[in-house]
Amino acid sequence: MSHFAVRGALGAVAAVLGSVPALPASAAAVQDDHLTVTVRHAGDGRDGTYELSCHPGAGSHPDVSGACQSLDRNTRWGRDTFAPVAPGTACTMLYGGPATAHVTGTWAGRPVDATYDRSNGCEIGRWNRMVPLLPDLGS
Repeated sequence: MSHFAVRGALGAVAAVLGSVPALPASAAAVQDDHLTVTVRHAGDGRDGTYELSCHPGAGSHPDVSGACQSLDRNTRWGRDTFAPVAPGTACTMLYGGPATAHVTGTWAGRPVDATYDRSNGCEIGRWNRMVPLLPDLGS
């Protein structure tokens, strides 16, 4: 392929891309940072399914601002914000109650499908790090 043919093809691609409107940064962020949080067996009106978008904050979650701040605080480059407790971790035999949560969606451009419970000290700590995304149930 000649030099002129390559330049012509690149020019056509640039013309097409130039005619496509760019999404505003906030629209792209809302699309990327959207979660569905389902809480069960937490009691006192805390159960339910909530929608949450961040950057800017929106949704049916009872504390949109606090949940987004908690997620931002727990997000680190190269680490899974929603990672489960590592297999083989020594955890205290402390039962935190029957509450469970399921978080799905997209956060920081990555898919999320995480489950939470309070079956031992490690899981309670993992849950508590996500408060107020997840309801505060005490220690």
